[in-house]
Amino acid sequence: MLIRTRRRSEANPSEITPREVYQRRRDFLRGGLALGAGLVLPAAGQGSAALEYTPGSFSTDEKPTPYEDVTTYNNFFELGTGKADPARNAHLLTTEPWTVVVDGACSNPGRYALEDFLRPWELEERIYRLRCVEGWSMVIPWVGFELNRVLRKAEPDGSARYVAFESVLDPDNLPGQRRPVLEWPYTEGLRLDEAKHPLTLLAVGLYGDALPNQNGAPLRLVVPWKYGFKSIKSIVRIRFTEVEPTTAWNLAQPNEYGFYSNVNPDVPHPRWSQRTERRIGELRRRRTLMFNGYGDEVAHLYEGMDLKRYF
Repeated sequence: MLIRTRRRSEANPSEITPREVYQRRRDFLRGGLALGAGLVLPAAGQGSAALEYTPGSFSTDEKPTPYEDVTTYNNFFELGTGKADPARNAHLLTTEPWTVVVDGACSNPGRYALEDFLRPWELEERIYRLRCVEGWSMVIPWVGFELNRVLRKAEPDGSARYVAFESVLDPDNLPGQRRPVLEWPYTEGLRLDEAKHPLTLLAVGLYGDALPNQNGAPLRLVVPWKYGFKSIKSIVRIRFTEVEPTTAWNLAQPNEYGFYSNVNPDVPHPRWSQRTERRIGELRRRRTLMFNGYGDEVAHLYEGMDLKRYF
């Protein structure tokens, strides 16, 4: 007889997502763009829209951070460098129409309208911890699907070792891209085995609703064992590469932001200790967990690596 043992990071999302969130979903059900398994995104000029999904695995049993904090305290440098800037400037991000390019070292490249890109995938909710390199953290109920589903469909060839991501480039409308804070567009990357890991999520929503612009609408990456800046927002391109791709923060400050950027309390940032963190909404600081608490699932990816060198 097969007995399934629950991982320490798992819980039943329906037990810990606040009841008012489920009630609020009914209020947001309205006309929009229907995609695949019941996904509804907002039409032009509308606000949030409800998503249909199933409870997913790997969810933490910690209490989710309040929706207001999740949507008003953000890093999204395309919309400004202050934590309140993304919410204030969210209306400047245009998400319709939206296309996603999948290319590089793969057998099935393509350019997809967002609805065509999303249509095959059923959505699930996963409640993940998010740890920021500055020392704050949140717990967020994401709605999305495993990135590996897209990777399998693209069929990377034998030379593909990494997956590179590129964010939207629109300096005419996005105020942050008119400043040389980073080399635009924002880029990120993962090793192919990291990208294939079942924890790695492409998110289209949070708290049961479509992603707000300030949180990376309409499509963002979520890699919960890495610092938050690895989870690139507003993705327009996914590319398979043979060599390690350049990434925005590593280009800007290579001594502070390594390619791997795994949450590691033993590797201090030059300007901040990583040993503790402050959960948004709490006054006390808590101990930072190796791999953000997902070590049971991902530590094997880095066996034999010097994680202080490959930070």
